[in-house]
Formats: sequence, C-alpha cells, structure tokens
Amino acid sequence: MKMGQGVEWALHSCVNMSWTPVGEAVSSARLAAFYRLPAAYLNKQLQALVRAGILASVSGPRGGFQLARRPDRISVLDVVLAIEGNDDAFRCEGILKDAPGGMEADYARTCLISQTMRHAEVTWRTELSRQSIAGIAQSIERRFPDAREETVRQLTGARGRQEPRSA
Repeated sequence: MKMGQGVEWALHSCVNMSWTPVGEAVSSARLAAFYRLPAAYLNKQLQALVRAGILASVSGPRGGFQLARRPDRISVLDVVLAIEGNDDAFRCEGILKDAPGGMEADYARTCLISQTMRHAEVTWRTELSRQSIAGIAQSIERRFPDAREETVRQLTGARGRQEPRSA
C-alpha cells in the first residue's frame, strides 16, 4: 500500500498542534515554512482534516488551525482516512469468473486471495487505530526532550512547556 505524502504532513502537523497551548491556532503558512513544504498543498491537507473533524479552522489575524479533539482521541487511522479516503486498499475484481471453470460468485467473500488481502487490511487498520497523536507526541518527547518546546516556539512564538492536552 502506498500513501501520499499528505499523510506524513498531516500526522506531523497534528503532533505539532498537540503541543501548542489550548486555544492557540497555528497558521498553515508557519507549518509549511517549518517543514519547507508547499503552503497551498499543506493547506489542502489541513482542510481535509477540518472536514474530518480532526482540526478546527480559526479565522482572524491570529487564526489558523488547532486540534478539534484531544490528541488522545485522534488515531493515526483517523488522519490516514481523512487524507486518503476510506476505500479498501485491495479491490477484488472477481477475475476468477473469467478463468476456465469460473462461475458467478461473490469472489470478494469466497476467494482466498481476497480474504487474505482483507485480513491484512483489517490488521493494518486495527494497528493504526490503536496509535494516537498523543502517544506519538509523548514518544517524541521521550526521545527528543527539546522537541516540544522548540517546535512550539517556532510555530507560535510562545514557550513550549504547557500542560499536555491529553488527560
């Protein structure tokens, strides 16, 4: 399975926003500059997260984006589906019906290859649903103790040692 780069951008952006003070918005321009990304394309990814209820858009001179939910309530799967959509990675086309001896059947349910691929996708989605933005942020902070403070300072101009957003 191949995902677009927007998934990486969206996940990093959500982790960064999990570190900002509650109520503080981060502009897409600052996020784009922070990662040296094309601002218009990053903004498109952030808007997809707004439509999915992961981010909230804040208007005004100090506007931008902020998490719409607590980071422990946002799974990696939520972000992936917001960016990539909810379509199955594998789609059984039922090519067995055209093979010698083939017949009309629901091959998505009866084909062993289709079942194997579906099982793998369910396993993949389950694992991504178990990982939260808060968990990733905490792991980053353990490995890189200065990451939070430096990131918040660059994205908002504020100090980064606020209370965590998650319970």
